[in-house]
Amino acid sequence: MARKPAAKAAQSNVPELSKEQELEAFREMLLIRRFEEKAGQMYGMGLIGGFCHLYIGQEAVVTGVTMASQKGKDAQITGYRDHGHMLVMGLDPKGVMAELTGRKGGLSKGKGGSMHMFSNEHRFYGGNGIVGAQASLGTGLGFAARYREDGTVAIAYFGDGAANQGQVYESFNMAKLWNLPVVYIIENNRYGMGTAVERASGQPNLSKRGISFGIDGEQVDGMDVRMTYDAARRAIEHARSGKGPYILEMLTYRYRGHSMSDPAKYRSKDEVATMRAEHDPIEQVKARIIEKGYASEESLKQVETEIRAIVTEAADFATTDPEPDATELWTDVYAA
Repeated sequence: MARKPAAKAAQSNVPELSKEQELEAFREMLLIRRFEEKAGQMYGMGLIGGFCHLYIGQEAVVTGVTMASQKGKDAQITGYRDHGHMLVMGLDPKGVMAELTGRKGGLSKGKGGSMHMFSNEHRFYGGNGIVGAQASLGTGLGFAARYREDGTVAIAYFGDGAANQGQVYESFNMAKLWNLPVVYIIENNRYGMGTAVERASGQPNLSKRGISFGIDGEQVDGMDVRMTYDAARRAIEHARSGKGPYILEMLTYRYRGHSMSDPAKYRSKDEVATMRAEHDPIEQVKARIIEKGYASEESLKQVETEIRAIVTEAADFATTDPEPDATELWTDVYAA
């Protein structure tokens, strides 16, 4: 039996973005979408090895959250579905794609691959292959911010599957105990690998997972960048002002399988088609931009052309850049 998409979070008093914000969101989300589509193609051609988890459909989450943060100052950390996070935080698409193909110019010198990239300069700390590890590490980033009293916030993303990991609740407890400036973003794309969230969670409203620790939370329509931006803005201010951690459950949806090896037979084609047709985050922004006269359809096509050129350049670099020298096996093993 075909499973109906989960209900969206209530949208009362939908916030409005400025012209500049709408155009920024469109460009950022389109970059993620086209980059991920190209990565999928390259994986199919055998140019990308190992695991590869695409972010197609979930673009509004990280775009809205990053727009609401202090970019380059607030720390961000996520799991293995990480390409979009890096792009929105300003990392070079060529470096991201080169890491996917294991090249010298990759963000981890070609040694990390899809799941293990970081940039200390941009305050992006992964890309982590261990399910739920980013919740613990993100809490540590929040502890560092509190210890240094630098006014920054740690933003930790994890999925609905990782939300059932024990270390997540140990992290919640410590974050509230020490009133750490951490915002936990639960990217609920409705399937933990192939299992629907309702079949894996006794309490499927994941925004309530922090109640026993005294952590406030809310559900957010993760397919609407206006909602993700507004919720993140409030949550980040809550953490930055000394009120402690906050949980945002972003109700989102991935159009592709869990990873490139997942045929996603656990859901119907109609379900995916309905989400694309009725809730696509990029199409929503595009429609608003045109309706409000912020830009013409022709100028948005020009943005599309520019984005495709950036992605093509990244793909070309990632297939021509040399592989790392064998001596790289002995570097970056320990930190002094």
